[in-house]
Amino acid sequence: MEYFKEQGTSYMEAVTKVKTIYGESAKILNHRSIRYGGFLGMFSKEGVEVEGYINTEPVSVKNNFDAEKKKLIAAAGVKRDDTLTRVLDMVKSIDEKIESGAGGGGHTDPETIEKIEELLILNDFSYKLVKSTCARLRSELSLEQLGDFEVVKQKTLEWMAESLKIYTDTPERKGKIIILVGPTGVGKTTTIAKLAALNGLGIKGEAPKSVRMITIDNYRIGAKGQIQTYGDLMNIPVSCVESVDELRNKLLLYQEADLILVDTMGRSPRDYQNLAQMRELLDTCGKDAEIFLTVSSTTKAGDLNEIFEEFSSFGYDAAVLTKLDETQKLGNVISVLTEHSTPVAYVTDGQGVPQDIERAEVDNLLRRLEGFRTRESAIFQ
Repeated sequence: MEYFKEQGTSYMEAVTKVKTIYGESAKILNHRSIRYGGFLGMFSKEGVEVEGYINTEPVSVKNNFDAEKKKLIAAAGVKRDDTLTRVLDMVKSIDEKIESGAGGGGHTDPETIEKIEELLILNDFSYKLVKSTCARLRSELSLEQLGDFEVVKQKTLEWMAESLKIYTDTPERKGKIIILVGPTGVGKTTTIAKLAALNGLGIKGEAPKSVRMITIDNYRIGAKGQIQTYGDLMNIPVSCVESVDELRNKLLLYQEADLILVDTMGRSPRDYQNLAQMRELLDTCGKDAEIFLTVSSTTKAGDLNEIFEEFSSFGYDAAVLTKLDETQKLGNVISVLTEHSTPVAYVTDGQGVPQDIERAEVDNLLRRLEGFRTRESAIFQ
C-alpha cells in the first residue's frame, strides 16, 4: 500500500494531478483547503490538498485464472478413480482464490463507484459515510444499474433523503420553552432573534404568538445589548438572568406567554466545567423544554462530530444549522446529522432578521449538493 499527498489550485486540479501521476487506481481518502507557495508567508495562494493511497500489491487472481482453468480441464480428462475428487478440489481452490482476490484488492470497482466516491468527497462528506455509501451501492445495485452513473447518483440521493430527519414540533401550549445551546461564534443570539420574529410577527406562514426572550449570555461583550435591541425593534420583552433563582422567577413571570426563547452562553465543547454549570442552570427550565443544538454549516465534519458528542449531555432534541450562505458544501453537516440520527429544526442563510430563517426541509438541504442536479432531480419535485 503506497500513500500520496498532492496539491492543486482546486479540487479537480489536484485530482487530475493524482490521476496523471499515479493512474486510475489511485484512491482519494480526504481533502482540505490550504495555502501554499509564496515567500516567508507572503504572496501565498489558496489551494486544495488531497490524500489517498495506491494498492501496490500484485493482482494474481486474474493473471492465473487461465492457468488454473487449463489444469482443471486436464484433470477432467484423467482416467482414474479419484478424478472427480481432484476436480472438485481444484474448483474449491479456484473459488477460494477468487474470494481472496476480491477481499485483498483484486476486485476492481465499476467506474461509477469511483466517480460517486469523488463526488461525495468533493461535497465534504465524511470518510465513514463515503465508504458506507459505496459499500451499499456495491451490495444493492445490479451490474446494469452500476453501469449508469445517473442511477448511482439517484440512489445515493434517495438514501441521503431517507437518512435525514426533520424535527416535528411539539403541540402548542402556554409557556412553551425553546433553548438554544452550542459553541461560540455560531450565531445563537441572531438565531434567537429570528425565531422571535418568525413566531412573534407571524411571518412565513407562522401564526402570531406572544413571545418572550431570556438570555443568560452576560459574559460576551455586547450580547446583552444586541438581543435587547432586537427585542425593542420587535416589541418583544427581553430579560437577562445570571442565576438559577433569577431564571426561575422570569419563567414564572412569562408562563402565560405562548413561547419563551432562551439564549445561552457559547461554550467550547471541551469546556467541561462550564458546560456542566450551564446544564444545571437549564434544568430549571423543566423536562418539557425543547433544546436545539445550534451549529455552523461551515464547521469541519470532525469538529462537528465532537460538538454533537460533547453537547449530548444537554439532551438536545434537534439541530439548527446556521450560515448556510457561507458555504457551498453540506456533506459535512449531512454526514454528522446522519451518524448521530439528529433531526433538523431550522436553517439560517444570512444575517437578516427576520427573513433569513426557515423550517428545515430535506429537499432544501439536498439541493445544495454540488454535482447531483441532473436527471435525478425528480427527487426535489
